[in-house]
Amino acid sequence: MALESNERPDQSIAKFESMLKTDDVYFFDAEDFEEIIHHYLNNGKITLAKKAIRIGLQQHPGSIELKLLDVEVLVFENHLDLAEQYLDELQVLDSSNEEIFIQRANIFSKKDNHEAAVELLNHALNLTDNSFDIYSLLGMEYLFMDDYKLAKESFMRCVDFDDQDYSSLYNVIYCFEFLEDHDGAIVYLNDYLERNPYCEVAWHQLGKQYISKNMLSEALTAFDFAIISDDTFIGAYFEKGKVLEKMGKYNEAIENYETTIQMEDPTSHAYLRIGKCYERLENDEMAKYYYYHTVHEDPLLDKGWLAITDFYFRKKNYKKALFYVNKALNIDGENAQYWKKCAMINAALDRYDQADYSYKQAVDLGNYELGTWLDWADVIKKNDDIPGAIQVLSQGQEFYPDNAELKYKTAGFYLETNDTINARISLIDALKMDFKKLEVFKQQFPQYATSDWVRKIVATIEKSIRQ
Repeated sequence: MALESNERPDQSIAKFESMLKTDDVYFFDAEDFEEIIHHYLNNGKITLAKKAIRIGLQQHPGSIELKLLDVEVLVFENHLDLAEQYLDELQVLDSSNEEIFIQRANIFSKKDNHEAAVELLNHALNLTDNSFDIYSLLGMEYLFMDDYKLAKESFMRCVDFDDQDYSSLYNVIYCFEFLEDHDGAIVYLNDYLERNPYCEVAWHQLGKQYISKNMLSEALTAFDFAIISDDTFIGAYFEKGKVLEKMGKYNEAIENYETTIQMEDPTSHAYLRIGKCYERLENDEMAKYYYYHTVHEDPLLDKGWLAITDFYFRKKNYKKALFYVNKALNIDGENAQYWKKCAMINAALDRYDQADYSYKQAVDLGNYELGTWLDWADVIKKNDDIPGAIQVLSQGQEFYPDNAELKYKTAGFYLETNDTINARISLIDALKMDFKKLEVFKQQFPQYATSDWVRKIVATIEKSIRQ
């Protein structure tokens, strides 16, 4: 009871599934089984695909294509040795079938032997005129090998075959970005748009490339064309809003962010951006309104909690800032940025013990920013532990060995303990690193900056620099 050749694939699938529910056995052409199996594989229904393969091979035991689909499933399920055994048998029957080499390449790829996979895929290219899928696989192998140039060329071939292959288009741009070739990406996208002037995806990507070059007017134009091409393209409205925000056009930015909210369920990111725009417009009530909406929509969005915390911190309402940063820490106590902000707030509230602990947590979690070491040292000093502060500065110098600020502060702290020998060494090092930063030392340690001892050192170093 075979399906007629002109029956649609979905009819074949419906008849196959009907057969599975009954004791009847229907006969299908091998091509019908291929359609059915591809349908299940494409939809992630592996169990049904395997049933179709088993029944298909019972009805067509000599079908190489069905046997190759069986191999594909074996590779997917990591039964690699059995898959290779089947491929050896198939290659004896048909040594010029490119799919055999494609599946061998997939096996090598699974074993992280990407060079061998590339060699097999290139051999497969010589066996077929239908090379679209092979170039896509080659592109992925080159990505695994961190060869972004060859990956880019492979994905370009895919786009040449099919202008609507947006997955490959994204991969091409990804390679350009990794190679930091934004100019090349702009040229490529403009060339693509010459052929596909209403492709919203390409306009959107072009706009992002212009942003990376700080070409904001060009980026705005690109996003406008993306919206003209598809006026429901939420990503284009959002990116356009970000550009308008950078240009200081906050009211227009808000309009674009609000458009994304009207089109689809509101997102915390849109609320956050709107809140920041209102804060820049000095509309504090609306800023707070949207910041609270941000964390209500997504309580795990760290940028939302930090936005509320920063809002109150800028208003010098440190108690409220502390309340919100603590809420954030209750949600994610492994976030180094939360701990750093918590340290800054505690320092502003003169809670130096808590600030010291928070800075330590931030550093333990990987925050090694220069400001962290400088501010942490100040906090420890205010706790009357100058040796501890010097130790923190010494740790900071491991990350920033050529930073003069750390050395100037170290010199000042040594002077606080009357350790003039180490103070002299640190001050000389700092002056040699960056003589102009002496002003920072004078501001932080005015009681020492005008002393004869410091003046003599400064004069000596200045003279040696001029020579």
